[in-house]
Amino acid sequence: MSDELYQARIVALARSKLGAGKLADPTKSVRRDNPLCGDRVTMDVKLDDTGRILQIAHQVRGCLLCQASAAALVSIAVGRDAGGIAEVRHDAERALGREAGKARDPFDAFEPVAAHKSRQACVLLPFEALKDALS
Repeated sequence: MSDELYQARIVALARSKLGAGKLADPTKSVRRDNPLCGDRVTMDVKLDDTGRILQIAHQVRGCLLCQASAAALVSIAVGRDAGGIAEVRHDAERALGREAGKARDPFDAFEPVAAHKSRQACVLLPFEALKDALS
């Protein structure tokens, strides 16, 4: 893959490993797989009575893009419910060129992926796992 795809911000997000691991007693744990590339994401969430995220953790067996996306998602997830996470996904979709408008931090880091359609699913897989965990 080209160096333009793996820019410093994406590499830094992946290396941060923010939220990597498991929760001791999650409300829900969901695994999603991408059969095309082999990426696998497990999201653990602990929710309050209203469905807001109190704690979140992820395990990613996958590429750098998937790892970076999971870390970015965890960085903004606490305190949000399913609707709030759906709004945040729009930022990822904007960064990938799938929606009009400018993506906000931290998802604007994924703008180089817009030119690599086959890699966009890697960025969105953590969102899919979290969506399932919140449903």
